[in-house]
Amino acid sequence: MRNDGGMSELWQLGALELAEKIRTKETSSREVLEAHLQRVEQCNGDLNAIVRLLTDEARAAADAADAAVANGDQLGLLHGVPCTIKENIDVAGTPTTQGVKALAEAVSPIDAPTTERMRAAGAIPFARTNLPDFGLRVHTHSELHGLTRNPWNPNVTAGGSSGGEGSAIASGMSPIGVGNDIGGSLRNPAHCCGIASLKPTVGVIPMATVIPPEDMLLSAQLMVVEGPMASRVADVRAGLEVLAGQHWRDPRSVSAVLTDSGPGERLKIAVMADPPGGATDSGIAAMIRSVGDRLADAGHDVVEATPPGYERVVELWSAILMADVRVQSDLLEMVMGPDALKMIAEFDAQTPPTDLNGALNAHGERYGLMRAWSEFHQEYPVLLSPTWAQPAFAHGADIDPESGLDLTDTIRPVTPSNLLGTPAVVTPAGISDGLPVGVQVMGDRFTDLRCLTVAAEIESLVGTLTPIDPVTA
Repeated sequence: MRNDGGMSELWQLGALELAEKIRTKETSSREVLEAHLQRVEQCNGDLNAIVRLLTDEARAAADAADAAVANGDQLGLLHGVPCTIKENIDVAGTPTTQGVKALAEAVSPIDAPTTERMRAAGAIPFARTNLPDFGLRVHTHSELHGLTRNPWNPNVTAGGSSGGEGSAIASGMSPIGVGNDIGGSLRNPAHCCGIASLKPTVGVIPMATVIPPEDMLLSAQLMVVEGPMASRVADVRAGLEVLAGQHWRDPRSVSAVLTDSGPGERLKIAVMADPPGGATDSGIAAMIRSVGDRLADAGHDVVEATPPGYERVVELWSAILMADVRVQSDLLEMVMGPDALKMIAEFDAQTPPTDLNGALNAHGERYGLMRAWSEFHQEYPVLLSPTWAQPAFAHGADIDPESGLDLTDTIRPVTPSNLLGTPAVVTPAGISDGLPVGVQVMGDRFTDLRCLTVAAEIESLVGTLTPIDPVTA
């Protein structure tokens, strides 16, 4: 559990807390940055979450931030707060490596829209974080940078593909970061590492790159998003406020009015503790039900219910994603490491081949399921589910046929929000068998704020779990 006894060190504080202390001159941006750089020095040798430090640039930015405070300038929401950026998101002057050796020197001349907006809010990118090759694995081990470890247990996965972010935030090396998600990649590490994250409605947060390939294939256009990660839901919400809105570089992006709960509003909440289509760890299922019970005690109308076509939604996510992966298979085989290719081969073998007619019909079926789930959310505005159906697995178990891990079943709860383009927030539900468990708060399209409000209420009932001192071997 997070240590709140006595005076907290700067690395233990949330992003908004740090911004307030900087704004009121209780501390300085330079002091906050140095505290996190020191924390990196203490922890990263064991975790390998951060793969590049931008120390000189960040120190100059922190000094400029402190000068702005001294001058009485108008300050952004995250003014002077250090942040981390996953290494498949462009940060000007640094390589967007995608975790592969072929792109080790692929330096972007400009920021991605999300990096640009974090800077505009006053945040200071000071480090890049690890990811698996091209983000196509739920375990963070890259050909370029190696294995990222979980602060809770060095022998289990930190999740992926934003596992570097999850590990860095959970260990206090970073107060807030930016990752992305096409198959749970913002939420998998939140579950494994005990932090919070938002997978937003598609289009709410823009994303773009100048590193080829710049243009997305269909599955990415429909499903991939960028989003904020932090130890606390309030900081994730602040991240959404900073990052949301239309940007000319992302044709999918919109400036949407997002639905929130009213003050004190009581909701009809569906709890799905054991999603259909596979097995769910009993400890995880019990923890999701416990969260539902706490919300019921707080006055919400909580019932057990399952959205329509759940198992088919999971199947369609795999079919639509793998159709694009197969199109790019020659390119991926040239640049990805053997472990990552083994992971793709496993998914390929489990996903039936699809011809053109089948692919077109799959997209028609997807539309119908989007409509059916939207109707479900008219009765149940919020759906609670596990993030993963199982705890964080041992390193490499996802590509080891002898491990006994059924990866498709394990990750099935995260895939519906990708297929349907809907928002999902993860926040800790507690600890089971020594590992954190994330509860997923799901809703209809453009109800991102309501999902965050419910997640914040869960956090107030359950508490935060991180940052922690890493457990070492």
